[in-house]
Amino acid sequence: MNNRKRPISRHPIVRILIVGLFEVFGLLIMAWLLDGLAIDRLGTAIVAVAIIGLLNALLWPILSRILLPFAVFTGGLLFLVLNGFILWLASEIVEGFTVDKIFWTAIWASIGITAINVILSTLFTIDDDGSYYRNVIARRMRKQGKIEETDVPAVFFLEIDGLAKPVLEKAMAQGYAPTMKRWLEDGSHQLVGWETDLSSQTGASQAGLLHGNNFDMPAFRWYDRERKVLVASSNPDDVARLEKEHSDGNGLLVENGASRGNLMSGDAPNVMNTASTIKDFSRFHTGDFYAYFASPYNFARTLLLFFWDIVLERYRFWQQRRNDVQPRLDKHHRNFKYALVRGVTTIILRELNIYTLIGDIFAGVPSAYATFVGYDEVAHHSGVETKDAFDALHKIDQQFARLENAAENSPRPCHFVILSDHGQSGGATFLQRYGKSLEDLVQELAKDKLVQAVVSAGEGASNVSVFLSDAMQREKGGSAERMAGVVKRYTVDDKLALEESSELAIEAEKEVDSAEDKDDEMPRIVVLASGNLGLVYGTKRETRVTLEELETVLPGMLEGLVAHEGVGFAMVHSEEHGPVVVGANGVHYLTEERVEGDDPLAAFGPRAAQHLIREDTFPNCPDILVNSFYNSQTNEVAAFEELIGCHGGMGGYQTQPFVLHPVELAVNGEEPLVGAAAVHQMMKGWVKNTNVTTEKQT
Repeated sequence: MNNRKRPISRHPIVRILIVGLFEVFGLLIMAWLLDGLAIDRLGTAIVAVAIIGLLNALLWPILSRILLPFAVFTGGLLFLVLNGFILWLASEIVEGFTVDKIFWTAIWASIGITAINVILSTLFTIDDDGSYYRNVIARRMRKQGKIEETDVPAVFFLEIDGLAKPVLEKAMAQGYAPTMKRWLEDGSHQLVGWETDLSSQTGASQAGLLHGNNFDMPAFRWYDRERKVLVASSNPDDVARLEKEHSDGNGLLVENGASRGNLMSGDAPNVMNTASTIKDFSRFHTGDFYAYFASPYNFARTLLLFFWDIVLERYRFWQQRRNDVQPRLDKHHRNFKYALVRGVTTIILRELNIYTLIGDIFAGVPSAYATFVGYDEVAHHSGVETKDAFDALHKIDQQFARLENAAENSPRPCHFVILSDHGQSGGATFLQRYGKSLEDLVQELAKDKLVQAVVSAGEGASNVSVFLSDAMQREKGGSAERMAGVVKRYTVDDKLALEESSELAIEAEKEVDSAEDKDDEMPRIVVLASGNLGLVYGTKRETRVTLEELETVLPGMLEGLVAHEGVGFAMVHSEEHGPVVVGANGVHYLTEERVEGDDPLAAFGPRAAQHLIREDTFPNCPDILVNSFYNSQTNEVAAFEELIGCHGGMGGYQTQPFVLHPVELAVNGEEPLVGAAAVHQMMKGWVKNTNVTTEKQT
């Protein structure tokens, strides 16, 4: 796949010597900093590092395999103790090297040495993945006869959550995606765009990409009329049910593939940190984490990067406030809790994905799909094209280079397909612009009818919840449930939010109870948001309110919504005309292909009507579908959530994801790729051809 000349720093002997020097330097620094750690001279430090390396080579593979389940259940903390133990054991062997306390001095020393190693390795661009994993994992697997070499390529689908094609092109031009840019310039890959369905968000997109079906998934969260509950893509129970409903048993990864860090599994038999399967104990295997814990320093390295990312987030937020960057979220939405969530999504989940994928590469897995959520999380809060977001993208791009290096020692060739599930559109939020939320606006127009909005912490916190549940679910005594409960208190259970009003809403309900008792047709109204897409439901009804009924039940509601400058259009269903899109100065009758006045969809692309007609067929399409304005000159929308980078509706980059694919994998025809199902069919063809070839060779 690449003909790059091997840098001198990647030569095994040179790399070992350089990393050894880093560790000697780190050991001397820690001996100077810690009272309980002593080194009598430089030669002793060199011998100590050599002995530590020898002990790691001899003991770590055995201990890590035996203790792996306990390491997973303790979140990796056990391996910090193990690092300290090996350092202490080396001090018992090497004369002139002393460690007073195993559980404090030795652990802190190992963490410090790792930190110095990470800093110096980064400065000198030293990467140990190829050497370490070639010697520790690949050779062991081949020796045990677990893998066979083949010329049939594996296909690895690597999704960058929330990255639009135009933003990727800008990032490559500015040097933030050198790996992907090199693939394009070398001619090994081609870049194509595709257009999302409505709604442009991960739940619907991954259902389409991995299963070829995202019918009746109108947003990130919606109201299920038949079941009378709220459905949320952040809820693992909901995602598991949705996958069962949308899968035909022949998903993208069904042929011995692997799912890593996704919402949907694609029917993969091998899953890790996948929302739809975290409660299926039969599909949880601690062995999937082996590649991550196979190196003595991975957990300590990840922990250090995690805390550094928290510091970086606080610093970047301070910079934005000092420079009065606009738009900008306030301190209530970029607080310390958010910094913790960001650290998990940008560092911990990324590292788990990468090392698990490296294990998949050496195991000869025929296909895998992994989601990298870091860019999406940062762009939501810092802005779509900010330095902060581009830095997150750059770090993901670096991981692709690590996978490329690992693939040089794979038992089979590897095709890397980089893609996104949707993009993001930027701009100040609806609340920031107008001093009121969509809920407030609907409440004003509904007058004495109680309006409730369901607030969620969003995708980042849900990713954390899935990760903790996956890592802890096998522990006895309910610790998984307790841990998940801690996160749930932060992320907010969407179902609970719907059923239990806040104190203010309860008081408001008391005031309007008498009015609702007089007319059972007056619905309780629920307002949901997915980026700049708003969904308004009347939850007392079992069927969707028609345009004709709406004018009777809630007179002035529709006119008031579209008259607001922050609203681009609203869609309702007319008994007479079918789906109707209403704007401030015009009406578009979709199935009749007729426009009166100014077309409210003029700014939203040539296929806006096509997407809305499909959305209108969904049983759970809202009574009123609201999309914010889109300013094509500034490329801005106004999210109904407090996110300055958003997706879910139409307008701007959010509907413009991409596929960066090897030239050997052909794109179907000349027609544009519209909808996630179309991309699924293309990718399924790539995987199917690989599997057919494998069967013939066998």
